[in-house]
Amino acid sequence: MITVSELNEKIKAILEATFMHIMVEGEVGSATYHSSGHLYFTIKDNKSSIKCVMWKSNVKKLKFKIEQGEHIVIDGSIGVYSPRGEYQIIAVNIEPYGKGALAVAFEQLKKKLEAKGYFKSELKKPLPKFPKKIAVVTALKAAALQDILKVAQKRWALCEFVIIDTLVQGDMAAGQIAKGIKYADSLDADVILVTRGGGSQEDLWAFNEEAVADAIFNAKTPVVSAIGHEVDFLISDFVADLRAPTPSAAIETILPDANEYLFTLNELQNRYSEAMKQKLHRATQELTHIKQRHLALSPKEKLNFYINEFTRLQKSLQEIIKHKLNIYEESIKPLNSRAESNISIILRKKENRLINLQEQLELNNPKHKVKEGFAEVTREGKRINICQVNKGDKLALVNSECRVDVVVE
Repeated sequence: MITVSELNEKIKAILEATFMHIMVEGEVGSATYHSSGHLYFTIKDNKSSIKCVMWKSNVKKLKFKIEQGEHIVIDGSIGVYSPRGEYQIIAVNIEPYGKGALAVAFEQLKKKLEAKGYFKSELKKPLPKFPKKIAVVTALKAAALQDILKVAQKRWALCEFVIIDTLVQGDMAAGQIAKGIKYADSLDADVILVTRGGGSQEDLWAFNEEAVADAIFNAKTPVVSAIGHEVDFLISDFVADLRAPTPSAAIETILPDANEYLFTLNELQNRYSEAMKQKLHRATQELTHIKQRHLALSPKEKLNFYINEFTRLQKSLQEIIKHKLNIYEESIKPLNSRAESNISIILRKKENRLINLQEQLELNNPKHKVKEGFAEVTREGKRINICQVNKGDKLALVNSECRVDVVVE
C-alpha cells in the first residue's frame, strides 16, 4: 500500500518521463495572460480538453497572442502538479495551425491598431515641401543609409541629416527603434525617416512590433516608413504618415528636386520679366495719355487749341466764301450780260426820250414862241386866258425880255 503523495509522485515520474517532448494540436478553449507574465489556457478537440501553461520566459518569445477559438500546435512536454494530482501540458513554443506565427501576429496587431485608429488617413500629418532637417532612424552602417545620403546630395543638398544609430533586427531591435523615434521627435526635425534595407520576414519583424507602432503614432513630427523592398508591407508602413517602397524612393519623395525647381524658377523669372515688360509698357502708355490729357487741359494748350481752331475755321470760311464767290461770279455773268443789254436798251430809250424832250423844250421855249407885240398874261404866277380876267385883277404881262405888272380897269 502507498500514500496519495507517493502515487502522485510515481504518476508524475512516469508521465514526465514518457512525454518529455510532445506536439499537440487543438483549439484554444480559454486563455488567460496572468499578471505574473505566465499564460494559462486549455486546448480541446470535439471529445476532450487538457490544461496548458506557458511560463513567462517563453511567453515573451511568442510573436502572436493566444486567443479563444484559434487552432494551434503546441510544442512542449507533460508536467504533473503533485499536490493536486493534476497534469497539464507545459508549452515551450506555440504555432498557429497551417500558417506561420508571424503572419498571425501581423494580422492580430494590424486588427488591434486599426481598431485604435492608428491607420486613419485624417490623422496623417503632411510632409513639409522644403525640409531643413531630417532625422533618420536606422543602422549607421546600413547600405540603405548610404543610398539615402547619395540621393539627398543630388536632389537637395541644403537639408541637414541627423542619423540615429539603432538596431534594425533581432529581439532588442523593436525597443531601440521605438526609443530612436522618440528621441528623433525631440530634435525639432521636419521629418523622421524610419528605414532599413531588405531582408526576410524575421529580419524585418522589429518594424511589426506594437512598441514601434506606438512610437510612430505618438510622434508629433511627420514619420516616413521605408522598410525593405516594394513588396514588403509592415505595421510601421500602415501607421506612418507616409509609406515609401524603398529607402531611395523615400528620400526622393521627402526632398524636392533642385534641378526641377531651378527650371521652374527660370520659367518664373522669364514670365516675371515678360509680365514686368508688359506692365512697364502699359504704364508708359498710360503716362503718355496722362501727359496728353494734362496738356490738353492746360490754359495755354486750350488757348492754342482755340487759336488753331479759329485759324482753321477762318481758312475754311475764306475757302467757302471764295468758292461761293466763284460760284456767284459764274452765275452772275449771264445776269451782267442781260443787265448790260437792258441798260443799253434803257439808255437808248432814255436818250431818245431826252432828244424828244429837248426838241419839245426848244419848241416850247418862250424865246421861240413870243413874237413881237405878244406877251403872256399871268395872275399870281399862273398863266390865264385873257378872257378870264376881271376888273381890278392884278396881272403880269411877261415875254422873253421883260415883265410888266398891270391892273385891269
